[in-house]
Amino acid sequence: MPKRRELKRIPNFSSEREEREFWETHDTVDYVDWSRGRVAVFPDVKSSTEAISLRLPASLLAEIKALANNRDVPYQSILKVFLAERVVSERAREKRAMPSIAPLSVSLLGAVAGLPGVNR
Repeated sequence: MPKRRELKRIPNFSSEREEREFWETHDTVDYVDWSRGRVAVFPDVKSSTEAISLRLPASLLAEIKALANNRDVPYQSILKVFLAERVVSERAREKRAMPSIAPLSVSLLGAVAGLPGVNR
């Protein structure tokens, strides 16, 4: 029977950022005996996505489906990527246009739209 390797002790972290930085530069193999791992099931975890109904012009939907087909991904996935990229772009544009007002406008818009994590 092969001798077990001595595992290193996982350090205590003062923040998630510190922990993230640690694991970006260290391999878990030196710290965790993965042969003793078990499958975890989380039955009460809520989905972080929400279904919506969205009407698009047929020609636009056809273009999105064609782009998705070229990349061999579902069209809903590419649509989410396009939307996320545009939101990031718009937020950056807001900050460049009015650096002192942008956080306030984002907060107000979020509160009106009911976005999570925005104080009302």
